[in-house]
Amino acid sequence: MWVADNWKDYEVIDCSKGEKLERWGDYLLIRPDPQVLWDVPRKNSGWRNRNGHYHRSNKGGGEWEFFDLPEQWTIHYQNLTFHLKPFSFKHTGLFPEQAVNWDWFSELIRKAGRPVRVLNLFAYTGGATCAAAKAGAAVTHVDASKGMVGWAKENARASGLEQAPIRWIVDDCVKFVERELRRGNHYDAIIMDPPSYGRGPKGEIWKIEERLHSLIQLCTQLLSESPLFVLVNSYTTGLAPAVLNYVLSVEVENRIGGTVEAQEIGLPVQETGLVLPCGASGRWYR
Repeated sequence: MWVADNWKDYEVIDCSKGEKLERWGDYLLIRPDPQVLWDVPRKNSGWRNRNGHYHRSNKGGGEWEFFDLPEQWTIHYQNLTFHLKPFSFKHTGLFPEQAVNWDWFSELIRKAGRPVRVLNLFAYTGGATCAAAKAGAAVTHVDASKGMVGWAKENARASGLEQAPIRWIVDDCVKFVERELRRGNHYDAIIMDPPSYGRGPKGEIWKIEERLHSLIQLCTQLLSESPLFVLVNSYTTGLAPAVLNYVLSVEVENRIGGTVEAQEIGLPVQETGLVLPCGASGRWYR
């Protein structure tokens, strides 16, 4: 497992009964997590002294309960700064387990010794975009949500990346890739974080199990003559790392060589010293 264990402003303190207790900077949050199947005693005082608690509804969705939590605050990861705020469906605007991937591809970019063009699809609030830009890459950030792209711009400014070569695109990711192919554009690296389920701007249904292979197949055509890496993330329960490994092997490694690896990614848990699984990542690189 690849573990994001370099955080100072974030940690999973404990997890039990379908929930995790997290520290986000100065604030403690309790949020549901489908991977937490165990029921162990909640001894840490943070369970009682939380600043926010997202309660899952039996009918789907849920709602926040707040205890002295600001509308927005910031945390830092190395030389990056991120704005956080609680919003619908339990999220805060950042997936901290992805830091293990930021570290990995940032090193590849810095060591490349040449200009690197990165395409970040389903780019959300820009964690990977900021990490890649800080490492020296020119990044094209694509997300269908105008609000998420605006948030990503705020994170870039907070991280001192106002003048960085970042293109901000509000668009359907698949349609953007198709247009880039028609335009003859290419990228040295591709990052994608496709949702498990979603709807396009015209009501198109997206299911990762049905669309992932065709998306990777499409994106492979965008790679430059000297590609550096491809990173695919999945939060879909039941989609094993071996699936990502297989698709990347078939569509990328078999065509242009290189190496493919895939693992679960996770976060260390302070109380137990164990690791909480948080999805899977597949990596192709040279």
